[in-house]
Amino acid sequence: MKLDVNLEKAFRHCYRELYANATPPASFDALAKENKENFFMDHSIEKSLYDEIIEDTIVLYKIKHKIYKNAFRTAIASGSSPRIKE
Repeated sequence: MKLDVNLEKAFRHCYRELYANATPPASFDALAKENKENFFMDHSIEKSLYDEIIEDTIVLYKIKHKIYKNAFRTAIASGSSPRIKE
């Protein structure tokens, strides 16, 4: 299995979308540049919208194999995602 995806671009796209749709909305790039510890705790996003953004990113960046899809979802969840509101 060869991964023909630029994962860095996929991660950045996903985080940008998550924060643009979070409450309060924010620029992921600006937050990352500030380098504030635990900045993700100041933002939240609905679970359904969170899942939709991740799935849309997987489709957009053509992450096709199940193992890579699961790894992408796990990496986003364990990274600097906004808090998820159930």
